[in-house]
Amino acid sequence: MNKKTIDPTSSPWAAFGVQLRRSREAAGLTQVQLAKKVGCTASHLSYVELAHRPPSLKLAELADEELKTGGTLVLMYWQLKHAAVLEGFPEYANYEALAEQIRIFEIDVIPGLLQTPAYATAIEVGCAKQGSATLELAEERIQFRLARQKVMERTPPPLVHAVLDESCLKRFVGGRETMVEQLLHLEQLADQSGVVIQVAPFSLGESRPFTRVVHLLTMPNRKVLSYGEIEQRGYIERDIHSVAALTTSYDRLAVEALGQAESLAFIRAARRDLEWMST
Repeated sequence: MNKKTIDPTSSPWAAFGVQLRRSREAAGLTQVQLAKKVGCTASHLSYVELAHRPPSLKLAELADEELKTGGTLVLMYWQLKHAAVLEGFPEYANYEALAEQIRIFEIDVIPGLLQTPAYATAIEVGCAKQGSATLELAEERIQFRLARQKVMERTPPPLVHAVLDESCLKRFVGGRETMVEQLLHLEQLADQSGVVIQVAPFSLGESRPFTRVVHLLTMPNRKVLSYGEIEQRGYIERDIHSVAALTTSYDRLAVEALGQAESLAFIRAARRDLEWMST
C-alpha cells in the first residue's frame, strides 16, 4: 500500500500528524492497532495523520500514553491552540520540549514548569477576573502549562536550573493553602537529581544582573537559544553574541544567588512561616 506523504507546513495540524505517524511507526504499530488502543477508527486516525481532521485532546493523551512519547503530542495539541497563550511562546515551548538543559530566571511568580495545578489555576483565574482573559482561555492556558511539565518526565529528562527572585516566594498567590502546597512542591523538586533551584534574595540589590525574565535552552546540537518577553509578546533570540552575554550574566547570577542548600532552607522557612500563620 502506498503511504501518502505529509507536508508538515501544509496546515496547522500537519506537524501533529507527522509526529503521530512517526511515533506510531517507531512503536511498530499499524493504524488499525493504534486506533483500537485509543478508541477510534483506523480511518479517523488516518485522517488525523494526514491533517484532514484535527485531533481531540483525548486522542492526543491516549496516543502519548500508548506510544510513550513523554507528553509530546499533548504539548503539540496545546501549542496549536496558541491563541490562548502569549504570541511567540508556542515556538519557545516547542524548543523547550527538545532541550537538554533549561535555565530560567523568574521574577514575581513561580516558573510555569515548577507550578502546581492549584497555583497555575489561581494565576489564570485571576487574569480572567481582571478581564484580561476569558475563563475558556484561562483553562486553555492552564492545560498548556501543565502539558509543558511533561518535559520533566522525559527519558532522559532535561537538566532544569531555575533561579527564583525572592519575590516569587513572597507574592501571595491563591491563598495560604495553595502557597504552602507550591512551596512544598519546590522542596520536593529540589531533591530530584536533574533539578537545581536557587533563590536570588532581595539583598542582592543592584548586583542582580537581570531585571526581566530570562529563559536559556541548550539544544541537543549544543546550540543555546534564549527567550524573553516585551510588550505582551515573546521572542526567541538566536544571535550568538546576544545569547552569550545572557549566558554569562546567568552564570554570574547563579554564583551570587543562594547555594542549593541555602535556597532549600530559605524555601522551607517561607513555607513554615505560612503554616504557622494559618495555625
